[in-house]
Amino acid sequence: MLMHVIHMGHDVYKANDKIAEKNRKKLDKHQVFSVNVMGAIGSGKTTLIEEAIRHLKEKYKIAVIAGDVIAEMDSSRFRKLDVPTIPVNTGKECHLDAKLVEKALDEIDLNNTDLLLIENVGNLICPVDFKLGEHLRVVIVSVTEGDDIILKHPMIFKTSELAVINKVDIAHAVDVDAEKMRDDILSLNPNVPVILTSKHDWESLETWISFIELGVKEAQKKQER
Repeated sequence: MLMHVIHMGHDVYKANDKIAEKNRKKLDKHQVFSVNVMGAIGSGKTTLIEEAIRHLKEKYKIAVIAGDVIAEMDSSRFRKLDVPTIPVNTGKECHLDAKLVEKALDEIDLNNTDLLLIENVGNLICPVDFKLGEHLRVVIVSVTEGDDIILKHPMIFKTSELAVINKVDIAHAVDVDAEKMRDDILSLNPNVPVILTSKHDWESLETWISFIELGVKEAQKKQER
């Protein structure tokens, strides 16, 4: 009996990458710097995005794509900060993909946007394989997830361009070593910048916000050239 093997996964990723490239070109055309914020549920993605918005919205025009199985909950928090927000409900899907972002971009005034913050679905596995067209891939992990969380989910840390260890102020209370988490990330991705943050520590938040602002400034420099 003849058997035909159809490799569907490869084609799905390839198709997604083509749309992601299209998204990237569209963002570049409008000089919009985009950040894909990934992390598990409860890692503090929404809070760190809120802090970035609060401290950058007077300098830059910001828009948000809020992705989740029920996106309206987080998007309402961003709207309270008076920034354009597009909720993207993924239903049963555990990640955003380039096609969903493509549709969301049609609802954003890119001519009046400097920074696009994309909150991905709370998951450390599914978002890894789906590029969105972003300029910066960020993974946020909380000390409350345990200091073995990084080595259990290596791929998202290997493919990220910035890693954030969040809620470090309570590391002792949950018996977690934040420095071990940093070392584990660097063992997987030696060149990735790693930031330790807490919403109660302005200095750590400033580092997070400055990293994003640097990307916006670089995008604007390219525009001037």
